[in-house]
Amino acid sequence: MTKERPILKNLMKDNMSDFELFQNKTIRPIIKMQHNLLIAFLESYLQKRKIDFLNVSEEKKKLKIKAILEKDIQFRNIILGSILGHFSMDEYFFYNSSTSEMNKRIINIIIQRFQDSL
Repeated sequence: MTKERPILKNLMKDNMSDFELFQNKTIRPIIKMQHNLLIAFLESYLQKRKIDFLNVSEEKKKLKIKAILEKDIQFRNIILGSILGHFSMDEYFFYNSSTSEMNKRIINIIIQRFQDSL
């Protein structure tokens, strides 16, 4: 089954930086397309590490998700790889010109998405 990258309307605005344009035109649609897989990655991560989310407040869940994605480099790289694997060559070259900025944007969007999906 092939997935098709969704087109997200209302994200494009005048005077957007190249980073914002790339984020809204490329990164956000890929993350939306990969949503179920990303959630499965997180659930598997929590299960393997015996992290109990059932008896924890919403706020603590949000903080834990943020901490996981900021501190666990291996998990973070799995998440990034699942996004980068959907780039075209042109998208990859743009991403590669400023990986630090792009990774920060990707991870922040994923943190928000995970937190909103609790």
